[in-house]
Amino acid sequence: MLTIYVFLAIHAVIYITAVPNRGSTPTLLLRESYREDGKVKNRTLANLTHWPTPVVEAMQVALKGGRLVATDDLEIIASRSHGDAALVLGVMNDLGLPKLLAPRANRQRSLVLGMIAGRVLLPSTKLALTRWWTTSTLPELLGIEDSNEDDLYEAMDWILSHQAVIEKRLAARHLEGGSMVLYDISSSYFTGRHCPIATHGYSRDHRGDRPQIVFGVLTDAEGCPVAVEVFEGNTSDSTTVLGQIEKVKARFGLAHLVFVGDRGMIKKTQVDVLRAMGGVDWVSAITSKQLQSLRDQGAIQLGLFDERNLVEVTSPDFPGERLVVCRNPALAVERARKREALLQATEADLRALQANVHAGRIKDPAKIHQRAGRLVAKKKMGKHFTLNVGPDGFTFCRNEDRIREEAELDGFYAIRSSLTHAQEPDPADLVRTYKRLSQVERVFRSMKTVDLQVRPIHHRTEDRVRAHIFLCMLSAHVIWHLNRRLEAYLFADPELRALHATEDPISAVQRSQEGQRKVADLTSQDDHPLHSLKTLLKEMATLTRVSLRIRGQQHPPWTQDATASAYQRAVFAAAGVAV
Repeated sequence: MLTIYVFLAIHAVIYITAVPNRGSTPTLLLRESYREDGKVKNRTLANLTHWPTPVVEAMQVALKGGRLVATDDLEIIASRSHGDAALVLGVMNDLGLPKLLAPRANRQRSLVLGMIAGRVLLPSTKLALTRWWTTSTLPELLGIEDSNEDDLYEAMDWILSHQAVIEKRLAARHLEGGSMVLYDISSSYFTGRHCPIATHGYSRDHRGDRPQIVFGVLTDAEGCPVAVEVFEGNTSDSTTVLGQIEKVKARFGLAHLVFVGDRGMIKKTQVDVLRAMGGVDWVSAITSKQLQSLRDQGAIQLGLFDERNLVEVTSPDFPGERLVVCRNPALAVERARKREALLQATEADLRALQANVHAGRIKDPAKIHQRAGRLVAKKKMGKHFTLNVGPDGFTFCRNEDRIREEAELDGFYAIRSSLTHAQEPDPADLVRTYKRLSQVERVFRSMKTVDLQVRPIHHRTEDRVRAHIFLCMLSAHVIWHLNRRLEAYLFADPELRALHATEDPISAVQRSQEGQRKVADLTSQDDHPLHSLKTLLKEMATLTRVSLRIRGQQHPPWTQDATASAYQRAVFAAAGVAV
């Protein structure tokens, strides 16, 4: 019968139609449309209502000119992850990132977009990235399937030459005159020995045995990365500040800005230059030694903090600046706990040394002094112990006065700012402003460990290292937006930002009701499981694109995307990406 219907389709139009049947199952009719005496007429050839649905669907395909193929004859010759690449590239396109890199499309731009998306999805070397691309639709979506690692290296050189222009475009989007700029620096140790800017310095990774590079990140007030600068590994925090402020003012064209930096970044030298520069205000924090000096001057009245947790004071050491001294009881308890743990650990080391001295295994007083000094310095407890080496051997004891003196300032810290009362009347808002630096710390965590894994650095030339860090910053920019758009499906409290702006800035802000519900239920409001960004992208990668062909036939293969699940459709919708 099927052959007859197909043959008849050459002379007439045969189709299947559904006729409503008053609350019952619609009647399926096989009908023929033909022309007679200049008029179009229809007649029913068969009633297909009781035919199996697959048979009816197969007949519809045949009547439309399609070819029926047994499922055993279909061969899947390739399967590639698609949903994760489509999501990340969709967000990048929606952000206008391609035009931000270069107004007109070109191969270098496409390669850079591929490296940014690849760093978000699977941080790796450039060679490993091109190998992974064979399992993903990412290069196909960008039209760079034929690229290799040498092409990526050339694209790195291209992006570095455009860094200043790209950062200026980013700043135009995120920074405005009088806006707040957050700045902090970090370091990353280097596994090679041939990069000229990799030198030994203060290691935040606790790898002093390795050379390192230092890099500073500028963000807007919300912590969205805007610019990055790479420095030699022995560069101190404060020496980078003036250059970054000059970059913001001159290169980005801001007439006035509020610079927020970590404690110790702004010193007298920087203050003098900034005052002469004009158009710059700052918010930072003083060091522990400066805090002790305030106490010794009598500027901090400890009794005031029995009833309040912040007090605004003045000091001749900070002329023309406001000082807001804060005390966090929870921080005080934690500081006391840590000190006691370090004291006990140091005492255990000293007792072991004392046993060796008493046993006669170490007799030279100079060696005893040297070893004892190393032991107390290891945990920075030297000022808290009194050490004695004499004829009776080696003895030690805690310096209780020094410990008590330090403990008086447990939980205390002080914010310094050039903002006047007319500019910022509420001292609590100065504290909130300084605490925004936690947003930059999140960027560093994302770049160094959680998401982007900036280390190990596999490049050796200075320019390639700088390009690598710049690409990681651009990837962090994309991740920042992904986290914001997808926070309904992540372990994130979407209402926490608003709470930080209104709640007590000293005490820890408690989760909102929605945040508490998320922790309890581990599901989104539409009952989908919560994820970290990394596991969410893995879930999206299960949406694949397959290549098929008919076994034994010469017909070219074709591609087909898997059907997105309800969760995947919800994620695409939240990200603003069309499926």
